[in-house]
Amino acid sequence: MLTLFAEIITLVLPVFIVVAIGYVVRKAGLVDNQFVAQLNRLVYYLALPLLLFYKIANANFSDSFNPNLVTGLFIANIAGCAGAFLLARLLKYPPQNYGTFAQAAFRGNLAYVGLALVFNTYGETGLAIGGMAVGFVVPLLNFLSILALLFSQQDSKVSAKFILQQVLINPLIIASFIGIIWSFLNLPIPLVVNNALNIITGMALPLALIAIGASFSIKRLRGDIVCASVASGYKLLFMPLFTAIVLYMIGVRDQALGIGILYGATPTATAAYIFAQQMKGDAELSGAVIMLTTLASALTYTVVLIVMKFCGL
Repeated sequence: MLTLFAEIITLVLPVFIVVAIGYVVRKAGLVDNQFVAQLNRLVYYLALPLLLFYKIANANFSDSFNPNLVTGLFIANIAGCAGAFLLARLLKYPPQNYGTFAQAAFRGNLAYVGLALVFNTYGETGLAIGGMAVGFVVPLLNFLSILALLFSQQDSKVSAKFILQQVLINPLIIASFIGIIWSFLNLPIPLVVNNALNIITGMALPLALIAIGASFSIKRLRGDIVCASVASGYKLLFMPLFTAIVLYMIGVRDQALGIGILYGATPTATAAYIFAQQMKGDAELSGAVIMLTTLASALTYTVVLIVMKFCGL
């Protein structure tokens, strides 16, 4: 048992140490808020898109694309979003908060935290499978978030351009799509370009984790803590369990099942805060859930990985 616990710690702790380094760096004044904003842009528009393209394009499509995994993640997230929306109504939260609660409770940080945990747990092979799945799932997450917020903000006017940008014109989605086509057609990447991408993409996951830590702010906990705690519990406890059940029921096994569970266990995505701001939701509530789930996920991921190891995943 002690050996297993030590093994899990070596998977989880490095990820959150890097997050903590990001927080310490900003608090120590080595970087300011403007730099953190620019770092987030660098990660979002360059580092992670290149990583996704590189890993997916170099992967064998038939080995890396798991249709059952993608289907299961679709079902789990659609049902998870609907369930969170209904839970908000049953708990009699303000109607304008239904969508904010729902997206914060179901939407995981697949690109920043999910990929890092998948890579730490399953290495390059897992990253290729996980990256391929991200290319299909992220558009769905964006669409569901917009839908949930629109349903609870019926008087909100959101432009078609904003919806299109969030669902389709997204650097992570575009990079994943190009990588999927590249992999499917089995196109080669020139050696010089491949070596350059290998250098550049090495910074993607560390920078993403540092950006999370540097963006951490206790001020975001100003939202309704009780409501935020319920949403956090839904995200970190219900979603990984529900995702595991859905994936198992449709025949997903072994490494693919583990990847799906790790995605289900991710803390709330930082994009939830941006979406709530853009669509007149409760941004403070979203910020509080993001902070709570990010803090608590170090513990919940440890528990999830221990259970997975006992189950042979």
